[in-house]
Amino acid sequence: MQFDKDKPILTITDRASERVQQILKNADKCVLGLRVGIKTAGCSGLQYTVEFASEQKAFEDVVDVSGVRIFIDPAAVMFIIGSEMDWIEDKFSSSFVFNNPNETAKCGCGESFSVS
Repeated sequence: MQFDKDKPILTITDRASERVQQILKNADKCVLGLRVGIKTAGCSGLQYTVEFASEQKAFEDVVDVSGVRIFIDPAAVMFIIGSEMDWIEDKFSSSFVFNNPNETAKCGCGESFSVS
């Protein structure tokens, strides 16, 4: 995998930014932003994680966009570099989704992905 040092690790759509701002405003505790990472799970191997970030951990990258801070888990960078974080809502669900140019496969339900 070849990396473009000028490519942002993660971009965020306006919809996602608005949703992050709402989540942070309604948080039960003091948080600085959201943390994006990955974990081994699902039928394709990897899943995105999104959680509250109350501090910046060692070696994390930070993306500041539209008034929100997204902390990037250093173990996730090589898998998500160049991705776009979006927020979708329909009649049955709502969630953050990632448009990731590094994905080489995705499971049928869309919950997990793999990269080569």
